[in-house]
Amino acid sequence: MEFVLLALIVIPLGVCPLFMLIPSQYPQLSRYLAALAGGALFALSLLVFVVYEFDGGSGLRYELQWDWMENIGFLRENGITFYLGVDGIGAPLVLLNGVVIFAAVFVSWNIANRTKDFFVLLFLLVAGVYGVFISQDLFFFFFWYEVAVLPMYLLIAVWGASSEFGTFTRTKEYGAMKLTLMLVGSSVLIWVAIFALFVEAGAGTFDMTVLREATLDEDFQKWVFPLFMVGFGVLAGMWPLHTWSPDGHVAAPTGVSMLHAGVLMKLGAFGILRIGMTLLPEGAEFWAPVLMALGVTGAVYGSVSALAQTDLKYMVGYSSVSHMGFVLMGLASMNEIGVNGAVLQMFAHGVMTALMFTSVGALYDQAHIRDMTQFGGIAKRMPRHSAFFAIAGLSSLGLPGLAGFVAEFHIFVGVFEAGYWWAGGLGILSAAITATYILRMLSRAYFGPLNEKWAGLKEMRIGEQFAAVILIAMILFMGLWPAPFIDRISETVEMIPGIMG
Repeated sequence: MEFVLLALIVIPLGVCPLFMLIPSQYPQLSRYLAALAGGALFALSLLVFVVYEFDGGSGLRYELQWDWMENIGFLRENGITFYLGVDGIGAPLVLLNGVVIFAAVFVSWNIANRTKDFFVLLFLLVAGVYGVFISQDLFFFFFWYEVAVLPMYLLIAVWGASSEFGTFTRTKEYGAMKLTLMLVGSSVLIWVAIFALFVEAGAGTFDMTVLREATLDEDFQKWVFPLFMVGFGVLAGMWPLHTWSPDGHVAAPTGVSMLHAGVLMKLGAFGILRIGMTLLPEGAEFWAPVLMALGVTGAVYGSVSALAQTDLKYMVGYSSVSHMGFVLMGLASMNEIGVNGAVLQMFAHGVMTALMFTSVGALYDQAHIRDMTQFGGIAKRMPRHSAFFAIAGLSSLGLPGLAGFVAEFHIFVGVFEAGYWWAGGLGILSAAITATYILRMLSRAYFGPLNEKWAGLKEMRIGEQFAAVILIAMILFMGLWPAPFIDRISETVEMIPGIMG
């Protein structure tokens, strides 16, 4: 199974040169290759998730370790290693990445401009995401983190679209540059913190399994943890450093928006948990109230901002900020049920927001507008599309039986259990506001009398419907049978120092 983890990185990297060999006049070949590679990644991701439960043991599994650089300067034996392994937190996120890329390929089927170049960058991004979720060496963790982030600039600037935001025009170049500058700037904080941790530990290695055993001064942890918290928090949409996210969502093509909101934002929260909270537990405990305050503020601010939007894509973008606020609240609870909920929310938000962007993109491709006030009754013309969007929206507002409810229930219980009554109350208020803007959107755009202007709308493409069905299957899987997710996640969370049972 360890070579399955390797294949998750090798396959998306390996298809990139294959795309380049395809003549540009045969874009359909690029699409078929993307579908084949996406299907393989989905199958392998599902295999990792399923087999993990039955493999026995605890902690890391399917470890694969190759020395890359050692015995040079400060580096000792096994200084920098290509070290792969998956635990109960990584397994569901690996599955999330496989699901979203497979769906995104079919949603991106109509990309006609430089098709093969688009898929090269898309699969390069996916390789980076897999690398982050399964890397156990800090050096390569950061390397794959940057591989995942950097393709976003070209994916948005070349294949994206400009949009109106109030009286301003937000160009795709603006969205791409804003995203890139903020994420690369935040990466500087992460890189500084990694080297500070490396030097302070004195182990001469970036191996995270070794660094977990290092004795780190409490004061050191207190000043380094916020570097990780803010550095990774920017990608997680942490308020007030979230402003790149809605603009990036809106400017990106649909398939990229799915990966951006569905998977890429999870790297930030995953980094806070995997590195900050695991390696610096006393620092995490000290800064937990601040993280909780930022998470709650983001949750409420994002939901209120989404309520104010009439552009469907901006609504989903600010909704993502709100739901990632819930993730940060779960992490800040510093107890098992709250952190479990944070990881569950990463998966739940990933699939439901990917489904939302699929639906918005399908509507925009025909109508060429996203203003919900201009629609009305389109469920009569696009019934399946409307059902897909409604399911995603109901999961977002926390309807029992869907993935969002399972995650938010764990988070709120964890927050109250940790004694943050004010945060729990505001979080529930945010969930109520979410219900308001989701139901208002469905009422305005999808139900009621049909606006005859849109009488010519047709059902979404078969490929988009296929992608939507896959995403809905995951929403229902987690919503109706959450035990496989909870069992895997809790097994790892209970081993993190500082997390209360």
